[in-house]
Amino acid sequence: MSSESKQRQSKCMQVQSAEQRGAYGEIEGVGKKISRIFLGTAISPFLDGKEADVLLDQMYALGINAFDSARGYGLSESVLGRWVKHRKNREDVVLLTKCGNASPTGAVHIDRGVMTDELKQSLRELGTEYADILLLHRDDANTSTAEFLETFNDFVREGIIKSFGVSNWTVERIQEANAYAAKHGLRPFAVSSPNFGLAEQVNDPWGGNCVTISGQENKAAREWYSRMNMPVLAYSALGRGFFSGRFEAGDYEKAKSVLDAYAQKGYLYPVNMERLKRCRILAEKRKCSVAEIAMSYIFSHSMNVFAVVSTTSPDRMKLNLEASKLKLSQEEVRFLETGTR
Repeated sequence: MSSESKQRQSKCMQVQSAEQRGAYGEIEGVGKKISRIFLGTAISPFLDGKEADVLLDQMYALGINAFDSARGYGLSESVLGRWVKHRKNREDVVLLTKCGNASPTGAVHIDRGVMTDELKQSLRELGTEYADILLLHRDDANTSTAEFLETFNDFVREGIIKSFGVSNWTVERIQEANAYAAKHGLRPFAVSSPNFGLAEQVNDPWGGNCVTISGQENKAAREWYSRMNMPVLAYSALGRGFFSGRFEAGDYEKAKSVLDAYAQKGYLYPVNMERLKRCRILAEKRKCSVAEIAMSYIFSHSMNVFAVVSTTSPDRMKLNLEASKLKLSQEEVRFLETGTR
């Protein structure tokens, strides 16, 4: 990193105390400190099953001890498993995986049998006797919340998972499930992983009932998460590169050369170009980058937020970690969201 970049970063990062900035958090049942940023593994070299020990060492050295994977992420689980075996650090890291992915057509079928079979496969690939966190990757409205919760609680009793939750579930379904848990003396969902970030997810990038809590229309969902203090694991936190700073607001042609097809389908719309414009204005005022402002936005909400960040660049991850400590004012958050102060 150049001296100029370091100076710019120093000016940008008017951070809180070590206690306040919350580099680590907790999720019920895990029993370990958890880095506020999870390394996402839905990218190469993880998807391809390539060697990634050095990359994982570098991320771990930065303080990243939590890793996000899934049955649907190619060979990512086996790559993580090899690293953990080589480094003998299983008790120091947090391994999250997911079961119940959607098909390419968006179809979803999840029940106790699917959950059991996929968890067994995940544990084999990860080379571990337990997953720290197991999420349902999607919801299946044809399966009762009772079946999901009974199955998860059985896994906990068997010692093959420590904690559990959901991804892409609506607040209403989570409320239904946790009410059932309370009534029957079961552990409830401990964490939820929706899409959340400065970029509004205008269209579902992948199909299969993806759920977002970004945008003004989802303010009530964010307020519910804040009231409940339920950990939110935000995926596509930077809009799959939308706030990378590699194109200017309004430059759709350049954006198409930077963003993959999923990002274009989900985020390449005027509402986000306007947010990018405001993000650039605030970045110039704060003397930092667009990406740093977009990351700090996530952690400036009152929700109990963790974020999934997928990158193979330790330098970029270091900037993300520093940006997660930057506190935006509510006025600045409102400006980014609506253009008003």
